[in-house]
Amino acid sequence: MSEDQLVRAVGAWRRPGVALAGALAGAVREAVLDGRLRTGSALPAERRLATALGVSRGTVTAALSRLRDDGWVRTRHGSASTVRLPARAAERIAPVSASGESRSLDLRRAVPAAPRSAYLAATERALVRMAPLLAQDGEPGAGLPELRALVAERYTREGLPTRPEQILVTSGTRASLTLLCAQLRPRVAAVEIPTFFDALHVLRGAGARLAGCRVTTEGWDLDQLDGALRAARGGLAYLVPDFQNPTGALMSPVTRRAVAELADRHGVLLVVDETMRDLDLRDAVGPEPRIRRAVLIGSAAKAVWGGLRVGWIRGPAGLIGELSGNALCGPLSAAPMQQMIAVELLGDPDPVLRRRRAELRRQRDHLSGLLAGDDRWRFTVPPGGLSLWLRLTGTRSDVVVERARGHRIDLSSGPLFAADATLTHHLRVPYTPPAAALDRIAAVLDEVCRN
Repeated sequence: MSEDQLVRAVGAWRRPGVALAGALAGAVREAVLDGRLRTGSALPAERRLATALGVSRGTVTAALSRLRDDGWVRTRHGSASTVRLPARAAERIAPVSASGESRSLDLRRAVPAAPRSAYLAATERALVRMAPLLAQDGEPGAGLPELRALVAERYTREGLPTRPEQILVTSGTRASLTLLCAQLRPRVAAVEIPTFFDALHVLRGAGARLAGCRVTTEGWDLDQLDGALRAARGGLAYLVPDFQNPTGALMSPVTRRAVAELADRHGVLLVVDETMRDLDLRDAVGPEPRIRRAVLIGSAAKAVWGGLRVGWIRGPAGLIGELSGNALCGPLSAAPMQQMIAVELLGDPDPVLRRRRAELRRQRDHLSGLLAGDDRWRFTVPPGGLSLWLRLTGTRSDVVVERARGHRIDLSSGPLFAADATLTHHLRVPYTPPAAALDRIAAVLDEVCRN
């Protein structure tokens, strides 16, 4: 690339209080992560680049030395230096937007990045095996038989006997919930307060009136749940019993049995979202029992990557057959190639999950330690999931979100997760970013929560 191209890519790179070499190196890293500098591009000669940037050659040399030491630039003797993406930046648990590697931190979605090496290897294996699929019509139906069998076998292994015909593959949990709503047309839906905001959008979009029940980091209010299920008689209830989003709460076996009994009593279909189930951060604990007769929806979005648009519904074979015949089944299904990649990844998910859990456990404990002992907020360390659920004791969460935005950190306030627009003093803080970014988040919370 020319020196003019690089100057345009790094933009206004000088930062007050930061040494020129450090600021330039940081700007180059941001430009690579943002795609403004393509990996493999050859950098201009140091002298020409220094002239174009208006700095000394020594500054450019020092910046390139930092980038070279960190793996962002490769220099071969007698050749130009080239831009690259270091392995540690490619193998991450936080996406670039929430990693702290750019000036902004977007924490509005608690999502992981792809496990790069495992994902690319799975894609290569899937490509090799795609030839038979390419000879077929490409219509998705209920999903690839191999993937349906794999998901069914996993349920069976965890104590819930399941046949492949009880599985329908979709493009994710939102697609699964959308398809269920389109088929069942619930007039009323019982939901947790708080709950995953995308689920609220889907249920409202389907025309369902929402009846809420309180969930805290300590668990579910069964009296309120009884009332919500009574209000939803003949409809459905959307629940997240495993590391509930956003509270991180884990439903006890006793409560699960009570929920099943209440659903039977009120004639409500339980739709249980298991997207977070694999993110169990406890030590050596087996999987929790499932709620009896619930329809289960899951996906690879949190355990693997949201870009792998593969999810599924587990339910009675009759219901799965009805859903397969719904006009929306095709548009809400996953592409065959995506399904084949899922087969490769989910056939042996343990290596990816072990690393994910270990990193999340460290980061959860790091952020919890930074925020502990401060009377401006209260929280419980969750047994799993991706975030802390803070109860602010003074400042409203919308004020905190607005102030944090001024520090280039985007957070989500409580009302976003509440069907009744309550929880104005609650804040979701993901611990998916690395430790350095968590340090910055804690420092900003300390700043913006001062009265």
